[in-house]
Amino acid sequence: MHLRGTPRPVTELSHPDRVRVVLTDIDGTLTDKGRLGAEAYAAIWRLAEAGVKVVPVTGRPAGWCDLIVRQWPVAGVVGENGAFAMYLSGGERRVLYHAGVAQDASDRLAELRDRVTREIPEIRIAADQPYRSFDVAFDFAEDEPPLGLETALRVREICREAGARAKISSIHVNAWFGDYDKRAMSFEFIHRILGVGPEEVADTVLFVGDSPNDAPLFAAFPQSVGVASVMTYGDALERAPAYVTPSDGGAGFVEVVEALLG
Repeated sequence: MHLRGTPRPVTELSHPDRVRVVLTDIDGTLTDKGRLGAEAYAAIWRLAEAGVKVVPVTGRPAGWCDLIVRQWPVAGVVGENGAFAMYLSGGERRVLYHAGVAQDASDRLAELRDRVTREIPEIRIAADQPYRSFDVAFDFAEDEPPLGLETALRVREICREAGARAKISSIHVNAWFGDYDKRAMSFEFIHRILGVGPEEVADTVLFVGDSPNDAPLFAAFPQSVGVASVMTYGDALERAPAYVTPSDGGAGFVEVVEALLG
């Protein structure tokens, strides 16, 4: 498969000294085989201590986001592919919901879950599904055995046929009913909560990701970086990042931080 676009090395990042906000995917970007390593976690702390606000932008569920925003050195977290953002204010956890969230979609999600599992018997419902509020996640690569990208593409097709939005991450296919995505919620959060004006975004905000569901953010931010595995997705990646790291996963994220802070 051919990647659409040719990212430049992350060492050529323009104006790294101006970056004040780092948005980052989690699975496959911060983690390696599902584990958050010491080096990647320390890199988040390095950014925070340098005054750079870190905001994970993830398909992971509300239950996970609650823990992340309370225990990681982050300014907030965008969860369930943009359904909401969680953050702390005065020590209190707050939630900013996207206006496009479908609050009454549980029956439609259940029907979609049943259809996908009926048509693709080998697919699994993600282990973190009980902690989700607004979507259904199909696991093709988190637990064993891996089912491959072709299976993920079939799941996405069925979901879209049913009228749902569907995005492929490095481990899951997430599907939901509602007019929102990672990009929309990220912009709302950085504008409304972090106070970053539209005219500041190009120079001061950087995004790091690894998979097809990150494509809207690769397109949205001139300073977008993919860790090395992004090069394997080919046509499944609708928009390539501007830059790419030599390494994959957490080591790639560390290379981004080195490019920013030296």
